Amino acid sequence: MIAPGALLSARGLALSFGRIVALRDAAMDIWPGEVLAIVGESGSGKTTLLNVLSGNVRPDGGTVAYRSGSGAVVDVHAMPAPALRALHRSEWGFVQQDPRRNLRMNVSAGGNVGERLMAQGARHYGNIRDEAARWLETVEIDASRIDDLPRTFSGGMLQRLQIARTLVTRPSLVFMDEPTGGLDVSVQARLLDLIRSLVARLHIAVVLVTHDIAVARLLADRIMVMQNGSVIETGLTDQVLDDPHHPYTQLLVSSVLAA
Repeated sequence: MIAPGALLSARGLALSFGRIVALRDAAMDIWPGEVLAIVGESGSGKTTLLNVLSGNVRPDGGTVAYRSGSGAVVDVHAMPAPALRALHRSEWGFVQQDPRRNLRMNVSAGGNVGERLMAQGARHYGNIRDEAARWLETVEIDASRIDDLPRTFSGGMLQRLQIARTLVTRPSLVFMDEPTGGLDVSVQARLLDLIRSLVARLHIAVVLVTHDIAVARLLADRIMVMQNGSVIETGLTDQVLDDPHHPYTQLLVSSVLAA
């Protein structure tokens, strides 16, 4: 059900929306501390796969198994909804392309970070506030902004705030959907450096969806290439990008080089 030593394993994932095949016999494994990038064109199935892996979308067939912090292996799609929500608040995290989907825009920056701590049982207000302030500084937001509302933040700051909110409980696995999408190039570069350093320091496993090959090369240990709902190539990032075997991967890489 789960690969030896793996944190998360998926086998035989299939999903269709009417006549549209979104996933076709998709499989993957991710190990603790590893960054796995899923790349492909729009409509290739990469975001659908991410949503199935995270339990947000139920597949028509196949399994997703997770090895929890206690060592128990659980079937993600057989979990009761409250247990899955608790998993997302503790051992898992999800970074959306649009941080407004995760943040509460009418709650202060510190409150957004502190809520996840409170969901884990933290109750001492002073300790929660101090930890929130530390995390704001960690993601390069001045701690003096702790009481400011997110709606006063720039796009890059919102994304950094979402990352602080997600990582404050030190999850073992984080799903990221185009975390730098829609940001200016200079903002993207700073955010990518921040993500890379935090992931390495906290030893977090990441499943990253991106259409940007350069982002995958910078962040990922391994890469999966998807086309029409199928995984067509997978391997170490540099190996796949420097010596792609599948014609579609060759096309993806050559289009980036020619851009």
